[in-house]
Amino acid sequence: MSSIRPHAVSAGVLFLVAAAASIPALALYQPALSDPDYVLGAGADGQVLLGGLLEAVTAAAVVGTGVALYPLLRRGTPAAAAGYLAGRVLEAAMIAVGMVATLALVSLRQEVAAGLDPAGAGAVARALVALHDWTFLAGPGLAIGVNTALLAWAVRRARLAPRWITTTGLVGGPLVLASSTLIFVGAYPHASVPGFLAAVPVLVWEMTLAVHLLRTGRRAQPAVPEAQPTTADARPALDTREPAARR
Repeated sequence: MSSIRPHAVSAGVLFLVAAAASIPALALYQPALSDPDYVLGAGADGQVLLGGLLEAVTAAAVVGTGVALYPLLRRGTPAAAAGYLAGRVLEAAMIAVGMVATLALVSLRQEVAAGLDPAGAGAVARALVALHDWTFLAGPGLAIGVNTALLAWAVRRARLAPRWITTTGLVGGPLVLASSTLIFVGAYPHASVPGFLAAVPVLVWEMTLAVHLLRTGRRAQPAVPEAQPTTADARPALDTREPAARR
């Protein structure tokens, strides 16, 4: 059986890369997302473009975690492994759509500087900001809640991490999913104390799992071992004894 350690290490690294890229990307985006007059003013284009680059790195790392973890989970929980990979692809797609919407604000601001009608540009800018906000809620909000719970359950079944780590994911996934659902129906805004507190357990889960995978790796077969075929010949042995002499 081939070693699965490289997959564990790769997944750990990609979890850390996703966190290291996504947090500053959101901060770099703020001039375009929070300033209603961004497209009408000077604009921090370089800052926003750097945020877009980091978001692209985030999306690639998100897909990478699903790919790296798939071989570790597929033996014991093939459906969960495939579901997690598909969920991470969906999450990355939502991140990419939000990234494109934000980068389009830079192009729109440049068009306004070149003489585009500011009134129409303002309406388009508000639509692009709304598109980013909704994709952020759908991807790193709703989708990540399902993905977290699914991965935590699969990791527990495969015995790839201690129970206290998987418990963090099993609690954090439904919690952030519930919080995102409340944001979706307008109970409170995304940038609020309840939204932040609900996201903390997921961040703790991903970071502790990443560190655990990096430190330990694994070479043992995950989850339930497959049955091995028997090689013994079931045919009856031939009787080679001489027949008894007749009386």
